Order: sequence, then C-alpha cells, then structure tokens
Amino acid sequence: MTPPESILIVGASAAGLGTAEALRRQGYTGRLTLLDAEPHLPYDRPPLSKQVLAGAWEPARAQLRTQEQLDALGAAFVRGEPATALDARERAVTTASGRVVRADAVVIATGLVPCRLPGQDGLAGVHVLRGLDDSLALRLGLTAARRLVVAGEGVLGAEIAATARSMGLDVTLVGMGRAILADQLGDVIAGHLTRTHEERGVRLRLGVTVEALTGAAGRVRGVRLATGETLDADAVVVAIGSRPATGWLTGSGLRLGDGVECDARCRAADGVYAVGDVASFHHEVMGRRLRLENRTNATEQAQVVAANLLGADRPYTPIPYFWTDQYDVKIQAHGLPSQEAVASVTDGDPEQHRFAAVYREEGRVTGVLGWNMAKQARVLRQQHLTPV
Repeated sequence: MTPPESILIVGASAAGLGTAEALRRQGYTGRLTLLDAEPHLPYDRPPLSKQVLAGAWEPARAQLRTQEQLDALGAAFVRGEPATALDARERAVTTASGRVVRADAVVIATGLVPCRLPGQDGLAGVHVLRGLDDSLALRLGLTAARRLVVAGEGVLGAEIAATARSMGLDVTLVGMGRAILADQLGDVIAGHLTRTHEERGVRLRLGVTVEALTGAAGRVRGVRLATGETLDADAVVVAIGSRPATGWLTGSGLRLGDGVECDARCRAADGVYAVGDVASFHHEVMGRRLRLENRTNATEQAQVVAANLLGADRPYTPIPYFWTDQYDVKIQAHGLPSQEAVASVTDGDPEQHRFAAVYREEGRVTGVLGWNMAKQARVLRQQHLTPV
C-alpha cells in the first residue's frame, strides 16, 4: 500500500497530536494538517480537574508540546476552526468559516462534548469541565464561592469534588449511583472511595437525580433534587457524563453509534480513521466493541492508526486502563472492572489505604486495580490479563 500523499487530522488534542507524531516517527513525509476547534496549543486534559483547577499548575504547564516542538513536526496547524461536516467519500472537511479542507486520508479525533442539564446555559455560576477555558473559568468561580454542588458521581465529578474540598469549599456531591464510581469500580472498591470523600468532609446525596437548577437575577442559587430537597450553592458543576463529538458527522456516510464505528484497525471507511475518545472499535481479542475514554488509550491507539495509515494491518487490542487521583489516593485499573464482577483484595490493606484487588466474573479475571499500589497493579496485570 502506498502511503497517502496528504493526511488531515481533525482534532489536535492527545489522540490527534499523538497520531501526527507517530506518523512522523514512522517515516511519513507527506503533507500533514491538523484542524482543531481549540485556539490554544495542544494541552493535556487530566490536569484540568486537578492541578490546573487547584492553581498548582499554570496553564502553560499542561501543554503537550512547545511551539518549537510543534514546528518541528512539519505540519500545518489550523486552530480555532471547528469542523462542521465531512464528506467521507471525497475526504473533504468543511469548517465553521466555510473553508473546505481535502486530503487523501482523514483521521477523526474530535473527542467528547459534555452533557448538560436543561436551563443551565442561562445561569451564571454553572460550569462544565472539558477544556482549558472551562477549567480556568471554574477556578475563578471557586475562588469566589463558598458552597459548591457537583452533579455527577463519576471520575470527573469525584476529581472536581476532591480538588474543591482541598481548596476549602463546602462541597456536596450528587449522583444517581449507590457509591462514587460504582459503575467503574464495583460496589466494594467504590464504597471505600465513597468513605474517603465522606472522611474529607464532602456531603453526599447519592441515589438521587437532579430535577432542576434554581437561580435568581440570572445566577445559580441551588440544585433541586427529585426528592424535593434543594441544595444551596454559589457554584454548580455539571459532570453527568459526556458524549462523542460526532454531531458534525451527521450525513457524512459514516456509521455513528456510541461514537464513530470502526473496524478492528480503527478504520471507519476507506481512507477514514477514528482515534481517541470518539472512536468505537471492534476488539478482536475480547470479541466486542469498545470505546475508551482515557489518556492512555489516546496514546496507544494513535500508534496503531498511524501504522495502518502507512500500510500496516494491525488490529488494536489494548488492555483497557484508567487512573484517577483524588486527595492522596491514586487508583489505577487495568482491564474491565465492573459492578457485576466480584472484587477481592490480594495485597495490602484497605484500612491502610494501600491495596490491590482482582475482579472476577464467573471465575475469570476481568480486571485488576491498585489503590496507591501501582507496581502491584502492573504485576497483577501481567499475571492475569491478556497482553496487548
């Protein structure tokens, strides 16, 4: 297979930039263009809910590369230009300004968009957190607030609650689950994390839904729950999930389900690939379709997409992995831990806040986890999970 003479990557965050860098490392010398809705230099997202939000990092520290490093790629960067349409057959992308960019191959790396609550856009003091500007706006809001309500008990909501609590705010976390991160970690480990938040002073309202936001004079004043209770708030963070950023692909000819549907090679159509949070791919080893929302996946999948663009025939078969930092807790999970699996502690002691666990379903290991035990989690991964 002859490599494409030109490649257009739509999205220049970790997955998009990682694909560009992998292409150059693998010897690609053709024309490379990165089109991005963000006006900023590419930056890392995990620090946004932690170090940047807390003020421990200046925004520039979250940049993935310096301007000099980006220049060395020999790629054209088009910033602040959202994609609005794709003609997959012609491999032509239309932007918000009406510009049409064509290439021999297109890589979709547009990531996620946060879900919102009805009426939130009309109220000051209500935030989502997806990009750098969101993090800076939320930090500014938290420095002027005393009471924060976080809607959403997933990874992002829990990290924001932990960061805000460390900043001294009165924090209430609201969620539909029985425990924090119950869907991702199962009841036993999630219960331990829930107690950690309670011990740090976070007020919890779990197993309930948000009915509405309340406000006065155009500013949020509280969160009304389906139980009838109203939680007073000076600031609210909506972290009720995200969805793949595929709205601009309607009518493109691509299959859109939970993301851009790809084959095992991350190919969505002839000459069109998807990478990162937006990509739904067939995992040949697991025999199922996956879409992974984490930083590690963005990096690993970019290597495979780049190789396949250049003529390889590599299936993408990762061991899923994610991590989260909350207070002094670092949780690292490999595989697919879930509520359905039975988690058993194999090393350490939960009461000492340092342990490792294995998840089993019907006697088969499906995931491993380390709670402040990164090395042991890696050992368990090597022992029990199928290698990439």
